[in-house]
Amino acid sequence: MCSINKKIGIIGGGQLGQMMILEAKKMGFYITVLDPTLKCPAHSIVDEHIVADFDDEKAIRLLADKSDVITYEFEHINAKVLEELESEGKKVYPTAKSLEIIQNKFSQKTLLLQNNVPVPEFKSVSSPEDIAAAGREYGFPMMLKSCTGGYDGKGNYVVNDESCSLAAYNALGGGALPLMAEKFFPFTMEISVLACRSINGDIKVYPVAENIHKDSILDKTKVPADISHETTENAMNLAKRVMEVFEGVGMFCVEMFVGPDGSVAINEVAPRPHNSGHYTIEACVTSQFEQHIRAVSGLPLGDPSLIRPVVMRNILGDDGSSGRAKVDGADECLAINGVTLHIYGKEESKPKRKMGHLTATAASLDEAEKNADLAKTFIHIHG
Repeated sequence: MCSINKKIGIIGGGQLGQMMILEAKKMGFYITVLDPTLKCPAHSIVDEHIVADFDDEKAIRLLADKSDVITYEFEHINAKVLEELESEGKKVYPTAKSLEIIQNKFSQKTLLLQNNVPVPEFKSVSSPEDIAAAGREYGFPMMLKSCTGGYDGKGNYVVNDESCSLAAYNALGGGALPLMAEKFFPFTMEISVLACRSINGDIKVYPVAENIHKDSILDKTKVPADISHETTENAMNLAKRVMEVFEGVGMFCVEMFVGPDGSVAINEVAPRPHNSGHYTIEACVTSQFEQHIRAVSGLPLGDPSLIRPVVMRNILGDDGSSGRAKVDGADECLAINGVTLHIYGKEESKPKRKMGHLTATAASLDEAEKNADLAKTFIHIHG
């Protein structure tokens, strides 16, 4: 049974942590955040802020001392420290075990494959010669990925032909990081499915979202995705299966590819609320952030049903502009029916930095997309 007086510690005070806290405070939780940036997005709304680096073991232990349960807003953290805390009786959700597996794309994909979850063909590579050999086996173009540390397209390299092998190897660290080659999946659409698992094993799955990327950064999410009923059911069942494989507690995002025949393969798994799930705040009965807090604190999971069609647009820092963040166009943006604006409160704007997002809900997906796209033309964040 959960006590609403429970104290929650969050590693990371960025926008995901901020939106978790907004939901947690509605339910009366006491929140402590660990983040190295003094005025991070979560700072102004959190009960306590430990200003320390994410790999500071002493600070993580201090966070644990102040919390009944620990969670996190991103996966590039010290899983070994979290494992030690678990062995000492501290609650960490999602578990350190699931985090450690997911942190390494090779081990993540290996576990999925072992459990008959469809993934593109992949193999470990450690030299330009290995990369060239994988390309001959898989065909070109082929994806080369860093097994650890990548996000928003960083850590990925498209190998177009055998002559690119050395350049690809050097671009991803020249052997400093473990690498894997992945057969290119001929997708017609990228989708994601949010799923949440409670401490007692209850699983709730959200509607399928269609994702459109620009420069490897998410630009637009549309829900419901324009796919067949059969593909929808398959994707949602796969997301549930992934939750069972990892025995995850909390929100997970399962990114997938849809092939020309409607088949689905898993791209990556993130053990946390996700950018492609921001639409849930306005468009679902229970947002991904509320659901995550419910799960990690031991509360019953909420209804993930979609209320209305929705489109989310990311708002990035303007190109060619860095400095103290300024927001222009909010009046025009919010004058559009069904549009909600989220500004994360980051002090500094940089080109392509995630500074906010907007959503548009409407009676139809076409109307939502039209309004979201119009709103996006007005809003600008620059330095």
